[in-house]
Amino acid sequence: MNEASEGGRRTGTGGERLVLLGRFELFTGSGDVVLPKGAQRLLAFLAIHHGDAVSRQAAAEQLWPGCRRQRANANVRQALWHLRRATDRPVVEPSVDRLRLSPALTVDFCRAVEAAHLVVGPSAPLGPRVADGLVDALSQDLLPYWAEEWLAPERRRWEQVRLHALEAIAQRFISAGAHLAALEAAFTAIAIDPVRETAHRTVVAAHLAQGNCGSALRHYQQYRALLHRELGVAPSAQMTRLVASQAAM
Repeated sequence: MNEASEGGRRTGTGGERLVLLGRFELFTGSGDVVLPKGAQRLLAFLAIHHGDAVSRQAAAEQLWPGCRRQRANANVRQALWHLRRATDRPVVEPSVDRLRLSPALTVDFCRAVEAAHLVVGPSAPLGPRVADGLVDALSQDLLPYWAEEWLAPERRRWEQVRLHALEAIAQRFISAGAHLAALEAAFTAIAIDPVRETAHRTVVAAHLAQGNCGSALRHYQQYRALLHRELGVAPSAQMTRLVASQAAM
């Protein structure tokens, strides 16, 4: 397959940043950069490796698995040519046999992963504005409209990272008495994985912390019905005890 279409630039403003959450967009000092698909794929592949150097051969094999080696290597070279042509400053640092993303390029996915790991820790600060921005980032799928085999494990990893982070954010909001923000974070996690018990348990905990026992019980009953319908199982004893202890009061 020949990645021969050309890319160009549209005038605009902004720093050097790459968007992978929800869509693909590249912004440099000259504005929004338009790239052919092959260049987009190479840039995204390198970005998902969080700045680590990747061998040219590995990139060729992963990105063009259906091509002969010579054609796949040519596609890598062509993608690099398009990237050099379309950007003012290099966004990829190539060597003889390795490729890596330029450290000057900010990637929203990498920043979100780093922030998620921090927020799961016990002592990381979390202001309201930071939390709101992070919840929004965590709600986004990784390149949702791309059908790439190499993305599948990265998407599974991203799903787990954001679920754990959203639940941690919600728990912090509960502790701070910010119950609506806690519910929004927990429901964002549920939208990602509708049957995940820890996310539903967080919703129940937020309702109980606010004194809304009826809302907590109603959510538990809805979740129990969902589990029975979708999986033929019941909520855990831990979740049932959480609700039962309040219902008995």
